[in-house]
Amino acid sequence: MDTVLWQPDSQWIENTNMHQFMHLVNQRYGTRFSDYSALQRWSCQQVDQFWTLVAEYCGIQMQGDCRRVVDDASRLPGAKWFPDARLSFAENLLAPSRDPSQADKAALVFRGENGHRSTVSYSELNHRVYRLARFMKSVGVVKGDRVAAVMPNCIETVVGMLAATSLGAIWSSCSPDFGINGIVDRFHQIEPKLLLAVDGYFYAGKTLSIMDRIALVQEKIPAIRSTVLVPFLDEPSTLKESVSLATLRDVTLYSDIESTGDTGELEFAQVEFDHPLYIMYSSGTTGVPKCIVHSTGGTLLQHRKEHSLHADLKPTDVFFYFTTCGWMMWNWLVSGLASGATLVLFDGSPFHPGPTALIDLIDQERISLFGTSAKYLSALEKSGVRPRESHRLENLKAIFSTGSPLAHESFDFVYRCIKENICLSSISGGTDIISCFALGNPALPVVRGELQCIGLGMDVRIYNESGHSVINEKGELVCVNAFPSCPVGFWNDPKGEKFHSAYFERFEGVWAHGDYGEITERGSMIIYGRSDAVLNPGGVRIGTAEIYRQVEQLDFVVDSVVIGQDWQDDIRVILFVKMQADISLDQHHVNLIRETIRRNTTPRHVPAKIIAVKDIPRTISGKIAELAVRKIVHGETVNNTDALANPESLACFRDLEALRS
Repeated sequence: MDTVLWQPDSQWIENTNMHQFMHLVNQRYGTRFSDYSALQRWSCQQVDQFWTLVAEYCGIQMQGDCRRVVDDASRLPGAKWFPDARLSFAENLLAPSRDPSQADKAALVFRGENGHRSTVSYSELNHRVYRLARFMKSVGVVKGDRVAAVMPNCIETVVGMLAATSLGAIWSSCSPDFGINGIVDRFHQIEPKLLLAVDGYFYAGKTLSIMDRIALVQEKIPAIRSTVLVPFLDEPSTLKESVSLATLRDVTLYSDIESTGDTGELEFAQVEFDHPLYIMYSSGTTGVPKCIVHSTGGTLLQHRKEHSLHADLKPTDVFFYFTTCGWMMWNWLVSGLASGATLVLFDGSPFHPGPTALIDLIDQERISLFGTSAKYLSALEKSGVRPRESHRLENLKAIFSTGSPLAHESFDFVYRCIKENICLSSISGGTDIISCFALGNPALPVVRGELQCIGLGMDVRIYNESGHSVINEKGELVCVNAFPSCPVGFWNDPKGEKFHSAYFERFEGVWAHGDYGEITERGSMIIYGRSDAVLNPGGVRIGTAEIYRQVEQLDFVVDSVVIGQDWQDDIRVILFVKMQADISLDQHHVNLIRETIRRNTTPRHVPAKIIAVKDIPRTISGKIAELAVRKIVHGETVNNTDALANPESLACFRDLEALRS
């Protein structure tokens, strides 16, 4: 049954950017669209008109001739967008600093888990970027060079990205909780000229130094010529006297760059639309992470479309996303500067000092758009928190969830325990496209368990096993048209062979995303999990999210992972569960799990084995490492455990007696 949990009223709809954009389309092109599905179809068919209007509506600043939008909208990959135009990513994000009405408002607010708060206006952000960009230029950073960062989600990280991209350099980042191999496996491939790093970070009440790790990064990546060190744990004067600082070479303290107080006119390098902007990384649990190169114009155009139209982000908003700099949601968040909004940056544990830590932020910073992961919402519910009873949440108008499919019960929790009049947008895309294929729409109803719509300009389909487009059936999520945020390719893949193999090998000329999903007749989407993790007992395909949804309802289970084990010429479903600290997995609990799954799904979904483990492996960005567990269970080697937040957890799955019968 399709349960509508929230329906925007006419006044709400009329105030949305999406409604205004549809009106502009009708006015400009003589159309008569009154519903989103018609607008979405038009956006895929009239490519030039749609993307030209998006660039205009979002105020994207480009130089040169912008009349040619794309050379071949049917070529995927390889379509060239705005081939005669030039632009600067940093210039677009800093545009509010040149608007007298915006310059003095808060651009960034940083909140650390240890209580630290700092803020910077758009005008001051511009000055900070100027000072760091001038330093980067002085040490030889030029267009095309790579600048790498081992940084928390703080103001200095945003300054670093803007400074690098203002020069036409390419930015790549990871969070300071990455292990040394995780950092080196990524950055060694791209040979950065400059490294931006902190001395350490705070997490769950702990103070963690990474100075030894930064010294090893310098040692293992000889391409690094200069390092800018940001004092995050210690005061600059204390850091200067530390023994560990002496182990670093060619290091400059960020505080010394800032202390000059110099101001001046930022010069923005105007680069080609497809000039590399970011290098992102696959999770890498099955090998060395792939280096995914994203373009300057494609990233900007796509993010502006998603923020303005699908998220309804406005200059009056306060925008928050719980993310680290090792997850693409950080890149998505910081693009919000181009909207003139205030961004709230948080670093630390979302449950320290208590489960309401992030909910407190909503009230304290008057957050209107709150982004998080599906796992966080599930954990918040299990903690017993009911924010609507303890917090005002008066400015909150939207919640975004991503990272994994949002369970139906988490939809219920949001509307029952957080806020009734709110747009809950489950969004899905990924690092691969640094954006979304399916996401929210503030002018559409929210249906339990569904992503509201497919993104404008994205011709997304579900293909069955024969490669035919289907509706109301499960299958492979694909995109059949060119789109601006399609990656430039992979780094160090000159012939594009690895890139082609990753996304275009199954369906030639069609992007196969690797998600298992369904498009409804209303145009909404349901995601059932990753295609490569789909279970196939007796030839029946089961998305892992279908099982996780049932297990998450059980309070005695903290976390779980489900895989398919090769068994007697077939596949059998194995469910591993992490139990609450004071509860053991006895036959009673096994029966409860099985009965819950059987009652709400089918007998095929019921695991053949349910096994308790001490921990569930997750990637640093919080995703369940299903493929890594499957490898361990089958006696194979997991090549890159540094991609995991808790690599020691893999030992729980090795040589389990219960898997031999």
